[in-house]
Amino acid sequence: MSAAYHSQHAVTLAASATEHRPLIITLFAVFVAATLGITVWAGRQTRSASDFYAGGRQFTAFQNGLAVSGDYMSAASFLGIAGAIALFGYDGFLYSIGFLVAWLVALLLVAEPLRNSGRYTMGDVLAYRMRQRPVRTAAGVSTIVVSIFYLLAQMAGAGVLVSLLLGITSDAGKILIVALVGVLMIVYVTIGGMKGTTWVQMVKAVLLIAGAILMTLMVLWKFDFNVSDLLGTAAEKSGHGSAFLEPGLKYGATGTSKLDFLSLGIALVLGTAGLPHILIRFYTVPTAKAARKSVNWAIGIIGAFYLMTIALGFGAAALIGPDEIKAKNPAGNAAAPQLAEYLGGVGTTGGAVLLAVISAVAFATILAVVAGLTLASSSSFAHDIYANVIRKGKATEKEEMKAARWATVFIGAAAIALGAFARDMNVAGLVALAFAVAASANLPTLLYSLFWKRFTTQGALWSIYGGLASSVILVLFSPVVSGNDKTSMFKGVDFAWFPLENPGLISIPLGFLLGWIGSLLSKEEPDKGKYAELEVKSLTGIGAH
Repeated sequence: MSAAYHSQHAVTLAASATEHRPLIITLFAVFVAATLGITVWAGRQTRSASDFYAGGRQFTAFQNGLAVSGDYMSAASFLGIAGAIALFGYDGFLYSIGFLVAWLVALLLVAEPLRNSGRYTMGDVLAYRMRQRPVRTAAGVSTIVVSIFYLLAQMAGAGVLVSLLLGITSDAGKILIVALVGVLMIVYVTIGGMKGTTWVQMVKAVLLIAGAILMTLMVLWKFDFNVSDLLGTAAEKSGHGSAFLEPGLKYGATGTSKLDFLSLGIALVLGTAGLPHILIRFYTVPTAKAARKSVNWAIGIIGAFYLMTIALGFGAAALIGPDEIKAKNPAGNAAAPQLAEYLGGVGTTGGAVLLAVISAVAFATILAVVAGLTLASSSSFAHDIYANVIRKGKATEKEEMKAARWATVFIGAAAIALGAFARDMNVAGLVALAFAVAASANLPTLLYSLFWKRFTTQGALWSIYGGLASSVILVLFSPVVSGNDKTSMFKGVDFAWFPLENPGLISIPLGFLLGWIGSLLSKEEPDKGKYAELEVKSLTGIGAH
């Protein structure tokens, strides 16, 4: 496509957005008001700690499966992956594959044992056979750090979306949007708790799937339902030719990028089973069988959605082109909303309506995921750190819930502050970092605790803090934070010495290794009786809450 076409198309896009802005803002406000209404309705039914943390354990397997998929199909899934495919073709689709395959690990190793062994948080499982205070503190710290990494991605996605809709181009305006998302997130969690969050996630999952189906059919219709034509046009418009449809455009040009791909793959496949906001979803169902069924539902829903990201990503590449996508957002996060406007008709009411609806669905996606993340971290702080470490198990339910609500405010503030710096980064890449941190710190500790009788408190602490510290330090000194003026968090500075964008290749094996060494060097004798109890409880559900 010529530069003249792109510039003319961009002018038409801007004019259309300006002309139809009242309609766009109205539709957007209706979506937000509806989700807030659901939250208030559910909040009135939240009376006990069990209601706040686990939704009273009243959700069915299908409802929880829908909510899990709603929690998982985040801004990274919709905005980040569509953008990554539009810019990098085959290599962008690798995110979809990794995110989906990860569920097999969660299903086979974690879902049932965790539901049987814990009560509200990951710390409950670890504390069953370890010294309570140190492992609960470590679990709480890890949960909060992973959640904040994941929150960054959602904040970046929200900034792109709303600024695209409202025509905001200034940095100050984008930061204000991030702050608005943070405030809404705090309201969702403090009022609705797990019940409100779950209902919002269910509604949002249905809307997102419906929106993706509609856009997929419209993209395929443009190419007479000929997938080969779609891929061929995308390759031609990408400027990379057939290389766009083959591995290696993003990962494969150099030895470092191949290692980066390996690191990304390990983090994606192992990360899901260690994500705090996914783990706490297993506590919202009445039985372990329901937990397993809900994962099966989630795999089906998520798998169908990720198949549709092929049409969305390659459709954006074919119909809009990489230059215009990058002009709106260097990391490609605006590709899906841009595609929606193109499909509806640029400059028409139909285009404005489709842009508003798809953007509102994406925004509801962000709010739902953000609420789930904030709930996971505030629950862990209140239940693990406040109630069991600071108050030594003597806190009342009312005090615990009050602590959770205050924790929500502080975590929201931290996410707003950090999210302001992450607004130009690809949200799928940011989420992959959260996966790496979760797989480095949480997964080794969980698996050792459930399946290795010689695991000790020292092993748990070495595994969590070692995996956490190594992954966070490597991210801080990677090209994600500095050294790349287009996509790094801090522009114009370069203190990166770690060459990979994802630390998983180093930090995940290190987390497992430290847990093993820490246990072998520990003077503490593992409580084999407690392990036997945990084994029976985790595998059979006898004595589960």
